[in-house]
Amino acid sequence: MAEEFVIKSTLIEDKINQLLPSQGGFAPGVDFSASTMVIPIVDLTETAEGSTLRQDLQKALTIQTTSATASNATTTAITTTGYWLVYINVLARLTTSAQLCQGFIDDGTTQTDVFRATVPINGSSTNAIGINREFVIKLSAGEEFKIKTPNANSHITINARQIADLSANLINP
Repeated sequence: MAEEFVIKSTLIEDKINQLLPSQGGFAPGVDFSASTMVIPIVDLTETAEGSTLRQDLQKALTIQTTSATASNATTTAITTTGYWLVYINVLARLTTSAQLCQGFIDDGTTQTDVFRATVPINGSSTNAIGINREFVIKLSAGEEFKIKTPNANSHITINARQIADLSANLINP
């Protein structure tokens, strides 16, 4: 049989009042009690939130993966709102002039770089450099993610997958 006992602690009372303000706090003459009975608690928070998939698996690319490339151009890669996991790859031949390769969010007025790589100068076009990055972007209404390279010596490829909508509801692969 469970044993009941009274707990008199102003620290515990203050914490309960802070965490549960809708309960009106402790009224005079009301004691906080405890029991030796073990009551199992099942936490369904992750399932209720739709986040039962492990975080590393949430990054999986699927057949619905968005892909885009750019070479000597600006390409609109993503136009759908939400949170996106982006894998970007730059491959550029080293030439006699520096090359700026970019991934940026564009709202029609302002461009904000989220990826920027300047390929260094090297007199030989037989050498190349490769850069790989992974990052998460958030696109709001009216925003697009674009990729850009300055000439045919540089190429950008992206693979991206939407991982959550604007309300941060996860989208499983």
